[in-house]
Amino acid sequence: MRAVVTGGAGFIGSHIVDGLLASGSDVLVLDDLSRGRESNLDPRARLAKIDVRDGDAVNKEILEFSPEVVFHLAAQIDVRTSMAQPAHDAHTNVIGSLNVFAAAHAAGVRRVVNTSTGGAIYGETDTVPTPETAPARPLSAYGLGKHTAERYASWFGQTHGLQVTTLRYGNVYGPRQDPKGDAGVIAILCDRALSGTAPTIFGDGRQTRDYVYVGDIVAANLAAARSTTLPHQTYNIGTGTEIDLLELTAAVASAAGMPADRFAPDFQPARPGEVRRSCLEVSRARRDLRLAGPTPLAMGLHSTLGWIRSVTL
Repeated sequence: MRAVVTGGAGFIGSHIVDGLLASGSDVLVLDDLSRGRESNLDPRARLAKIDVRDGDAVNKEILEFSPEVVFHLAAQIDVRTSMAQPAHDAHTNVIGSLNVFAAAHAAGVRRVVNTSTGGAIYGETDTVPTPETAPARPLSAYGLGKHTAERYASWFGQTHGLQVTTLRYGNVYGPRQDPKGDAGVIAILCDRALSGTAPTIFGDGRQTRDYVYVGDIVAANLAAARSTTLPHQTYNIGTGTEIDLLELTAAVASAAGMPADRFAPDFQPARPGEVRRSCLEVSRARRDLRLAGPTPLAMGLHSTLGWIRSVTL
């Protein structure tokens, strides 16, 4: 397979690149390295340092490489940034996606596997775990932008016949997630546990999320790319298990081998734009993409802690 991965030097994208290379694929990564790191990449992958907001550059690289599949992961991923700078968020997540879809259509790719978000699109909902059929009620500009990109993906399919399969992720975690960043709560908690620093919790800690290991995200992306026909355009990718932040904090302390009372949270006011409960109904993806059961949280936490230890020694 010849594949382009936008945002391929980032946390999730670089794992997808590894999965593609392991299967013998030729891979082109498009990444401006604003968040991604060249050190995340296997040297067998070719890197083009471009921003997806540059439509001419995106078009040129994709046309010249002539891929079979495009995996679109390049994005602005911070909810707080989207609330403070909605135009910046939309420029990256909406216009950038349009540029990728247009270039993929021009290059005649077989399928685009588009990355989206579960909780930020569904917003506050009475149905938890939440299925793909639930209405979109985003509370944040990030969720709104991602949903807008999904609608453009559908438009490209209706108007130009471009096959776009969108994967709506839960809260992804695992090795290579930046523990000093703003969007990876498990990486941040693991880093705090290893450094002996109290974790910060915004709100009362009873907000829930669906935490999915990055290896399971890779499996879903590769399955979506390889499937010949898929009956749906959108799939939730998560575990179907709802975990609140206090439970997660205790699980991280346990995985790090420390008593829970030595990892007592520092509570701060809740942040705007974040949903109270988020958990994804995942039976559609498991059936159509033939996915195995999710990686257990304890196993994923041990892997994440091991990686953070290795990079902080």
